[in-house]
Amino acid sequence: MLYRFARLLLRVLFKLLYRFEAIGAGRIPAEGGVILASNHTSLLDPIALGIGVERKVHYMAKAELFNIPGFGALITNLGAFPVKRGGVSKEAIRTAIGILREGKVMGIFPEGTRKDVGLMGKRGAMSMALRAGSAVVPVALVGSYRPFTKMKAVYGAPLDMEKLAGDGSPEAQEAATELLMSRIKEMLNTGKPAQ
Repeated sequence: MLYRFARLLLRVLFKLLYRFEAIGAGRIPAEGGVILASNHTSLLDPIALGIGVERKVHYMAKAELFNIPGFGALITNLGAFPVKRGGVSKEAIRTAIGILREGKVMGIFPEGTRKDVGLMGKRGAMSMALRAGSAVVPVALVGSYRPFTKMKAVYGAPLDMEKLAGDGSPEAQEAATELLMSRIKEMLNTGKPAQ
């Protein structure tokens, strides 16, 4: 209930402030575990990634945020769970895989942290997807968060995970990550969903 209310409120605010538009969100599978894998340039990215879709999106968030009175409870109710500073812990990865195996949606930023440019993805998203048997949807957050400019979330077609899985080796995960990041880059450049 709180999640739906917050999503509706944030959709309205983002539409007014950033002329926000979600393109291709209908490509997200309606059921089953799904990773929404996106570029990451701003603290507002998790909001932009999630408000364009109908399913609840779960995220990893810095553990320190959960210590802020009231705020920790709020972000927990909005689908966040803690990850310790200095990298993703095995506990956080197990939690994420559990969420995916329950048929839920995870928002993940393969770059690992906010970057102005780059798109050098880490293998974690693809590794989790393969271990959980979940779909992966590339997403490009296009535009800036300057008020009254155009901002959009572009959702591409789900990647063919059976084809990408290969033997599950680190090399196969690396190749799958490169494909994922190339799809995100393509959508950043065109502003249109990748096939």
